[in-house]
Order: sequence, then structure tokens, then C-alpha cells
Amino acid sequence: MSHELRVVCLGGGLGAPTVMAGMRAHTAEITGIIAVTDSGRSTGKVRIALDVPAPGDIRNAIAVLAEGDPVLKRLFSHRFETDKSPDLNGMAFGNLFIAALAQQEGSFRRAVEEAARLLGVRGKVLPVTLYNTHLCATLADGTVVEEEVNVRREGKARIERIFLRDADVKAAEGTCEAIAAADLITLGPGSLYTTVCACLLVPEIGRAISEARGLVVYIGNTTTQPGQTDDVTLSDHVSAVLDYLGGTGLDMVLLNDDAPPPHLRDHYAERGMRYLEPTADEIARIERLGVRVATAAIIDKWSGPREQWSKQDTIRHDAARLSDALLGLLDARRPRLRAVQ
Repeated sequence: MSHELRVVCLGGGLGAPTVMAGMRAHTAEITGIIAVTDSGRSTGKVRIALDVPAPGDIRNAIAVLAEGDPVLKRLFSHRFETDKSPDLNGMAFGNLFIAALAQQEGSFRRAVEEAARLLGVRGKVLPVTLYNTHLCATLADGTVVEEEVNVRREGKARIERIFLRDADVKAAEGTCEAIAAADLITLGPGSLYTTVCACLLVPEIGRAISEARGLVVYIGNTTTQPGQTDDVTLSDHVSAVLDYLGGTGLDMVLLNDDAPPPHLRDHYAERGMRYLEPTADEIARIERLGVRVATAAIIDKWSGPREQWSKQDTIRHDAARLSDALLGLLDARRPRLRAVQ
């Protein structure tokens, strides 16, 4: 390959930034296309007050990839602790920082660019859309819920279909071009509906991925997620991603085959999260969908559970192991690419 490896990582939370963190050891040509429909506590307050797309996942991606001043990086992730103000308590400073930049620059996209520049991000972080829209879902009992925090709420009926509140939502400038130029496009890991598929609801994004010449890989989740995927199997995850892609364009799914130690598995099982094991039956079901399956040791088995602000923790992926596995998939594909060329 004559040019430097070009990678696009689509998603949000800590999933896409983990992939980006691993791949930046191998290339500087990394673009994160990040979800902006979160409506949780800190992000939700900023969205309501300042009328901007959700900055929380963008903040995460910038913080993970920041190579600049370590004090500024810590400040960007700092959450206020105060019992004097319920609005300020738990607020991530980085969310306010991005929102302030959006007001100053007159553009959410410019705000994200400036934040990334100030924190010394290697690569690019782009919002999937600049529209301040909300994620909605139709549930199995016919109920319609609006806003991401309600779509992922525990104790409701199963999610049947997700959609965006606003019609004709456009992709942010630069996103489709990055996808078209990429050698590797990763989807996830992360919340199936509220992160991965939420990004695919932007029509231009789904179309660009389905038409991409690069290798498109969905990185499977390690566990089910209460409120979203309680009874959803690995093959159901892949089927949903394929569905929101428009039925085509997903080349491979990468699944973990390194069983987590019992203490980790038990910890999450007690919290309603079932480990998603890549059994022969599940792999066969995925392959019947027309998607090739690769398995590799890609989880972090050594770090303990994390405290997540108002979000669920899960068995996380390991950045270095993930990047090694993804580069292996690319190496296996290159002879075929050269034959096509």
C-alpha cells in the first residue's frame, strides 16, 4: 500500500476511542466518526441549555487521543463534585468546554476541531452529524420512546426499531469523504442501538459504508447490555448492524475468543450482563448472513471493573490486542485487493 494506512472508527463511548488508541501506534491517518445523540445526565444538561449536539462521546474520543498538555487532558475529563448545585454536580468540564467553543466559533464542527487541536489529538475526531437530533425507538409493546436516555432505560419492553426524531439528517462535512478514502472502517464496539446503529441512522453514513472500498469490520460486544440487548445474541447484533447499513456493506465481524476470567464474568453477570461467547452455532448463524467471522484474543482481562458516570461498565476491549487483530485482517485481505486492482 503506497499511502499511509487510513482508518475510520465509527461509534462512541469508550469503544471507538479504544480502537483509535490502538491504531494510532500504526498510523496517523485515523478519523473517529462519533455519535452525538446521547442525552444522559451531563451531556443532556448541556444539550438542553446550549442547543448543541451531544458533546459527551466527542469529549471521550478527544481525551483518549490527546497527546498534548497532560493537565489540560485531565481537566477535559474532570467532573465537578458539589452538593450545592444539582446542575453542576457530575458535569464534565469537557462538555462545557466544547459547548463554549461552539458558541465562540459559531459552529459545533469548528468547536470539535479546535478542542482536538488544543489537546494535541493525533488524527481527526468528527461528529457523525451536526444536527441536534434525538434517538427514538419503537418497542415490542408498541410504545414509542424519545431520547437516548429512555431508549437505553432498563425495565422497558424490547427495542424493535430505532429512528431519529428529525427527518433528513445530514452527515457532518468530511465524514463520508473519510469513509470513501479509508482502507479500514471499524464499527463499534459499543452500545448496539444507542451508539453503533444510531450512527448508521444518518442515511449518508450508512450509504457511504455500504459503498466503501475499504474493509468494513464490526467489532462484536463482549456482553449483553441491560435495557438494550438483554436477550440479543451475537448473531442478532450482527443482523441489526447489517439491517441499519441497508443490508449490505459489512465484510467481517471480529469476535473475542479469549474467555474472561471467572471473577470478571461473575461480576458482570451479577449486574445483568451475560458474556457473549462466539459458539460454533453463533458463528454459523453470522456466516449465513453473508458476513465473514474472525475470532481473536481482544479483551482486557487484567483491569478491574470501572466506575462509569451514569453508564454501564462492561468487559472492555484491549487497544493493542484489537489493533493487532485488525492489522491481521487487513494483511489477509491485501493479496485479494491487489488481484482486484
